[in-house]
Amino acid sequence: MNAPDPNIRPEIRQLDEAAVNRIAAGEMVERPASAVKELVENALDAGAQRIEVAYADGGKTLIRVRDDGHGMRGADLPLALSRHATSKIDGTDLLNIHSFGFRGEALASLGAVGRLTISTRAAGEEGAAITVEGGRMGAVRPEAARYGTTVTLRDLFYATPARLKFMRSDRAEAQAIADVVKRLALAEPYVSFTLADVSSDTPREVFRADAAQGALFDALEVRMASVIGRDFSDNALRIDAEREGLHLTGFAALPTYSRGAAVAQYLFVNGRPVRDKMLLGALRAAYADVLSRDRHPVAALFLACAPELVDVNVHPAKSEVRFRDPGLARGLLVSALRHALAGAGHRASSTVAGAMLGAMQPQRGVASYQMDRPSRQAAQSAYQLQAPQGFSEAPALWSDAETVSARPAAAIDDALDAPLGAARAQLHETYIIAQTRDGIVLVDAHAAHERLVYERLKAQRSEAGIATQALLIPEIIALSSLEAAQLLALTADLAQLGLVIESFGGSSIMVRETPAILGQVDARGLIRDILDELSDLDQSAALQTRLNAVLSRMACHGSVRAGRALRVEEMNALLREMEATPLSGQCNHGRPTSVTLSLAEIEKLFGRR
Repeated sequence: MNAPDPNIRPEIRQLDEAAVNRIAAGEMVERPASAVKELVENALDAGAQRIEVAYADGGKTLIRVRDDGHGMRGADLPLALSRHATSKIDGTDLLNIHSFGFRGEALASLGAVGRLTISTRAAGEEGAAITVEGGRMGAVRPEAARYGTTVTLRDLFYATPARLKFMRSDRAEAQAIADVVKRLALAEPYVSFTLADVSSDTPREVFRADAAQGALFDALEVRMASVIGRDFSDNALRIDAEREGLHLTGFAALPTYSRGAAVAQYLFVNGRPVRDKMLLGALRAAYADVLSRDRHPVAALFLACAPELVDVNVHPAKSEVRFRDPGLARGLLVSALRHALAGAGHRASSTVAGAMLGAMQPQRGVASYQMDRPSRQAAQSAYQLQAPQGFSEAPALWSDAETVSARPAAAIDDALDAPLGAARAQLHETYIIAQTRDGIVLVDAHAAHERLVYERLKAQRSEAGIATQALLIPEIIALSSLEAAQLLALTADLAQLGLVIESFGGSSIMVRETPAILGQVDARGLIRDILDELSDLDQSAALQTRLNAVLSRMACHGSVRAGRALRVEEMNALLREMEATPLSGQCNHGRPTSVTLSLAEIEKLFGRR
């Protein structure tokens, strides 16, 4: 940039209204999706029960929003296109806001950067329309309009062509529009929404959600199936918690039903879709113990409170909010989600079983048939008659199954009614096969035990501190100076976790005691894993989060290792402990610990159904 001439003093001047409107539009309308959001929110504020949205070329050439709300009088149209003109507030109290919109800038901003036409008709009034192009307003004219309002925006940013260079592809802009409509559809489950792409001669319906009926949770569940998918409804936990004037409702998915990106996180404050950093951080923190850092939870959560407890006027797009007591809001969200996740126990998402079935490839070309399932007594008689000669004399090959069948029939029968069933065998010294009354369960013994040890460590720490065992010969470990400093800075905290270390001169450390629950442990490998965990974590992470991550790594060292053969008693004890332990449906890294297949699903694999 050239240096200003000191002999020339710039003159202060008042910007004209067109320039002011274009600047305001730059703050409010970043892309076509922003325009759709403002127009749909206006329709909802007008009491619409049905909203139709159409776009062409990703919204760059056409956006049309049609509603059946209360409409406007023709005489009010010029005022509606003026900046800071609104029917939603009177300006005396900016904290007592009950509507989506309240700034009175949307229509003026859209008219300043595009070609905007409003066609409307209110009850008992004649239809009317008005057009504004690049800030130049036309006259109100009669229009044969239906009840409600239709807003048509053509050639967005034609008056500010430089903005068009920052638009993304038509496909990306269309996806952003769909995301906006879906979020607003979740906010209003009793309103019908349709979204159509009219770029070609044959319009294509992109999204449709008919008005739901019934109680709020039932209506939300129906709407979530339309917006997020039926799988989410099948694998979501109901959330309903209240604290000091804040009420949190909605649904949060099981940890094993997660995404690789934060694209399915729907947060609402007093019915308004928001992308608030504090709330998103609280959602992440609630799942910190059950998801690896490269996975993201799925949730649709609604936080309601008195309007004066939250300020929505902190961002032109109203996508961020500020709570009077942010700690209270964050604490409610974290505690409510953790309580729901703990209550899910050993449950894993149904999509895990679906993925397993999808991975299985039954032999093709074999005729399928339906076979009636015999009774238990008939099946036992048939097995005895069909048993191969010498079977009972060759127990080695079927040692696990033989051991299980040797147990009292009553004990096995009782275990079949347990959620995870009765252990029948161990495959590849890693996976437990359990039988339930109506199916089978496949359990990853290492992953399951890792979670169990982790929960035991956390419980010990909370109650009386983790018991330690002194090493007969302390382990001396040479580290880099940075690694040693990082560990020694946490000496007191690590001692609370049962790991006692001290400096041994230079950059070496001495390990004196390890957590007793881990048994015999490779101290050098444990220290190396802890350092890796600390370096992976964001340095700004809370100490509690970092210590839990250390405990998680410790639990991995104390869990059943893959390749170890388990006795039947050990397998069944593991299953019973899983059933009694919170969060046991996934390991510390968010992977499922068990897969359940119903007998009907298994029979489908073999063409019996």
